[in-house]
Amino acid sequence: MNKSRVDILSSSICQQVIFTQSLFCKFTETLFPIDSKKNIKGRGAQHEVKNRFLSQAYVPDQDYADLNLHEEDSEVKTTYTEIFPKSILNEVKSPDIKLDWSMNPYQGCEHGCVYCYARTTHEFWGLGPGLDFERKIFYKKNAADLLRKAFDAKSWKPAAIMTSGNTDCYQPIERKLKLTRSLLEVCLEYKNPVGLITKNSMIERDLDLLQELAKDNLVKVVMSITSLDEDLRSKLEPRTSTAKNKLRTIEILKSNNIPVEILMGPVIPGLNSHEIPAIIEAAANAGADWASYTMVRLNGAIGEIFEQWVEQTFPDRAQKILNQIREVNGGLLSNTIAGNRMSGKGNVAQIINQLFNLHRSKFMTYKETPFNTGIFKRPGSQLELF
Repeated sequence: MNKSRVDILSSSICQQVIFTQSLFCKFTETLFPIDSKKNIKGRGAQHEVKNRFLSQAYVPDQDYADLNLHEEDSEVKTTYTEIFPKSILNEVKSPDIKLDWSMNPYQGCEHGCVYCYARTTHEFWGLGPGLDFERKIFYKKNAADLLRKAFDAKSWKPAAIMTSGNTDCYQPIERKLKLTRSLLEVCLEYKNPVGLITKNSMIERDLDLLQELAKDNLVKVVMSITSLDEDLRSKLEPRTSTAKNKLRTIEILKSNNIPVEILMGPVIPGLNSHEIPAIIEAAANAGADWASYTMVRLNGAIGEIFEQWVEQTFPDRAQKILNQIREVNGGLLSNTIAGNRMSGKGNVAQIINQLFNLHRSKFMTYKETPFNTGIFKRPGSQLELF
């Protein structure tokens, strides 16, 4: 997926964020350093890495490091901060993404997927892509108003909008804030098509809106399933829904005539690539219409985060996993080359692609139905009188 643009804050707010980060946010991370022999419960990243935009870095005080404190023992909890963007829509220009627009009601994601390519966006806020990305969440309370403003603009031409892309729109805080639900309400009001990508069964809450959108072919749901192994999932993406619940959600969506696909995102050679046949079969049995995948790509600081995580979590096969990731990414942990960054390259990537296509053709038959962009309307316009 393409990295969404970071909303531009006013200079005063930027200064406030950087100032707060300098005085407090990093202090808590040095106060409660990580014991390399013990995973932080409920977190994907197991440490923080240096922000590439900051000239100074913080290092732990050995007196505190000797205490071997962990987040679950400390008062370092997830925090939520309201931000005030001027727009909610981001134009997608990547040739690897079919949709033209995306929107993200949140910045940062508490799901804690250790491989998440969006982690580096937190660096633009003066924060770290590791633990900061998971426990310092920004939310756009005015998201629905911004979307109405975009739809009311004469320049808007009806087009499908991908919800998520830089964060999961159904991460835990959505249960309280309901920002994603408010965006769906606006899309239904204006009859504008919308796609949703999530790893969370919370989407079932919005079944009423999804049903109404589906009646006019205005919605498509993509459920991301990375592993059927619950032990692996709990370490790789600790605060996402279990695979069992994701499959149940697919069944519920499909039984209500809501188009649903799965995304194996990402395939990690040597770690979950062997699960491709089982995941596709399970998804097909649950009713998924189609399946696709993305190859893992550990851009920027994410390479360091993942490398530390895999060495700590799977020390016996860490180097094998890292070497295979490098092999599908041209010798590097990251692949930024448009055209093959989603699928990788080389022999291992070809084997994965063949394996995926073989089992998808065995269990699924795809019938593409384009989004309906022909019934878009602006409520309250003069056309409503006729």
